[in-house]
Amino acid sequence: MTKSVTKLLHGRIMTNALKRKPTTRAGVMVTGGGYQGKTETICEIAATFEDSWLELHQHLNPDAVAGARDLHIPVAYVQTPVTAKPKSTCKAILNFYGAPLNPRMDLPDLIHQVATSLHDHGTKALILDDITRLRLHRADDQDTLDLIRAFMSMHVTLILVGVDIPGSGLLREGRHDPRTQQVVFPPSRHAKAHALESTQTERRFDLVELDRFRYDTPAQMTAWINHLTGIEGQLRLLKASPGMLTDGHMPEYLLERTNGVVGLLERLAEDGCQEAIDSGTECLTEALLDGIAIAVDNAPGRDPSAGEIPDVPGGSAKKPAGCSEHKRPRNTVFDDHGPAAATGT
Repeated sequence: MTKSVTKLLHGRIMTNALKRKPTTRAGVMVTGGGYQGKTETICEIAATFEDSWLELHQHLNPDAVAGARDLHIPVAYVQTPVTAKPKSTCKAILNFYGAPLNPRMDLPDLIHQVATSLHDHGTKALILDDITRLRLHRADDQDTLDLIRAFMSMHVTLILVGVDIPGSGLLREGRHDPRTQQVVFPPSRHAKAHALESTQTERRFDLVELDRFRYDTPAQMTAWINHLTGIEGQLRLLKASPGMLTDGHMPEYLLERTNGVVGLLERLAEDGCQEAIDSGTECLTEALLDGIAIAVDNAPGRDPSAGEIPDVPGGSAKKPAGCSEHKRPRNTVFDDHGPAAATGT
């Protein structure tokens, strides 16, 4: 599921980081459902780039001014405020750097401070998570989106992460370019209003989706079994046996309980292990998991109105529709991806 995301995102960040021309860096939008591992996947990809970039420059900022403090932060991660405004968005970015904030600073000053922080810390990628918290029927949110697009003129790769971006309304001002397969936006109003660097090209984003696990083809079944195998290898239950999560009807049962969403599967496995330890069962079974309710309604830091809380399937153990059409081959050999499979990557 993450191959296309990894290939596009890592390549885009690295290519943009190596550019020296004063041109606008193309951005990436990553969409998907709630609890599907978007943030974890993006942060892992960004961390891999950051490690490579720091090693390439001996952990020093190549653009640091001589004699100045060299605090090198190649990647910045910020959550979009629930009720985002241009000022609050700028403050959220500055808080990531621990930059001092003067309460008297107006919006142009905050934007200038953001640009200064990005440059002084050698930041090459700016991740804005939960971008679909923006509601374009509100004037403040429209201004915030314009401001975010203007950040692309600050020589960073802008990565926007959100739930169902195509259905959120964020792309209503953009158009799909069939030649480049990119989402193209008109120039931001803020680029001229606040003296940000202008660009001769429209701001561009690639839109890529991180999907949930599915069970409709042999390849999809193999991917699901590989993932369960990786999780199984991480569990330390005293009576756990090989194939605890991958033999018999258990793969189909887990798919029905979680709808192939990695976050829900993780919650079910964690709560199931706790129950198995408390009860002395020390093994995950369908009977034990039937008594575990997946409760994510009150998850802290998530906005249900933005689709960040997914629908949780019912707890019935009956076989999901469509599974009978494709039988899992008895002698299929599945690769054990170990820890990587357990994170969905």
